[in-house]
Amino acid sequence: MATATLAACGSNNNSPTASGSSAAASGSSSASSASGISCASGTLTLAGSSAQKNAIDKWTKDYQGACSGATINYNPSGSGAGLTSFQQNQVDFAGSDFPMATTDVPKADARCGSGNNAIDIPLVPGAIAVIYNVSGVTSPLNLSAQTLAKIFNGKITTWNDPAITKDNPGVSLPSTKITTFHRADKSGTSYNFSNYLNQTDAADFPAKANKAWPGSGGQGENGSAGVAQAVKTTSGGIAYDEISYATANSLQTAKVGNAQGQFVEATTANASAFIAKAKVNQNDNGMQLAFDYSYSDPSAYPAVLVTYEIACGSGNNSSQLALIKSFLDYGVSTTAQTELPGAGYVQLPTNIQSQVKTLIDSIK
Repeated sequence: MATATLAACGSNNNSPTASGSSAAASGSSSASSASGISCASGTLTLAGSSAQKNAIDKWTKDYQGACSGATINYNPSGSGAGLTSFQQNQVDFAGSDFPMATTDVPKADARCGSGNNAIDIPLVPGAIAVIYNVSGVTSPLNLSAQTLAKIFNGKITTWNDPAITKDNPGVSLPSTKITTFHRADKSGTSYNFSNYLNQTDAADFPAKANKAWPGSGGQGENGSAGVAQAVKTTSGGIAYDEISYATANSLQTAKVGNAQGQFVEATTANASAFIAKAKVNQNDNGMQLAFDYSYSDPSAYPAVLVTYEIACGSGNNSSQLALIKSFLDYGVSTTAQTELPGAGYVQLPTNIQSQVKTLIDSIK
């Protein structure tokens, strides 16, 4: 990371580093910068989703460039590790590619103090690309939900399998062995991709969505970068990963089948069209988006995720509050959201963006 220093996951957010200690103690906000950011001073220690790393890197560079008194440290330790770090009061807020489960909420609420609630803040949407490395195949492959379910459960083992051939008429496919890769660490990307497979083809992928990859077989790799590198260096490799990592590693991405069998290209615009149909649920623990996998449109890409920032809705350390709100407020701003597609992510639909802004403004 060029501008955001990686912080150790075990650091204590109540003990600011020397570089940010005086500013953090005051919790002060400065006047708006020339870029329009309402700056606050201090140091934030964050951790979690590796899926949102490139977005946080970009926002950190923007924010620190405009706000000289601020330091943002992000450790892309994975969604599960990030949530644990938050629950243990080691970070100011955490990124997770899935909202808090019912079993996660009590510990997260307790971390915020008696009578206070932790909240889910949807902030960084993205497309989960199916990445592959098949020599001699130059055009994007079509892979239906049924074919993908069988590949990731070890039922389809070669690239010239009749099911793949059926999805790709006229394409010459090699007999190369398929090697599947998945996240070894607990991951929201695993949760969302397994949910897509289960919701569109439960017969071939009966396992329910899980942040610990629930498919059969395959090789585990740590982090989004690890998965992308494994596919890049393995002939016949295939995996699921955020589209930003596919782009960064020059990996081919498949057109993925929706509930009606239409093949949809993995683009930020197509993912945005699918996310816009999500149902927004609001409760004491913030906002959660429920995807409608039955929605079928050739321009709506169905394998998506949204990274949530898990923070205290109330009960925040007074020395950190101004910077927490200021950085999150920048993340939901039109300026920051407009930057997401260029980095391989998806901009929040306008209606959801305004609701997230209101939620962030309520933090205390």
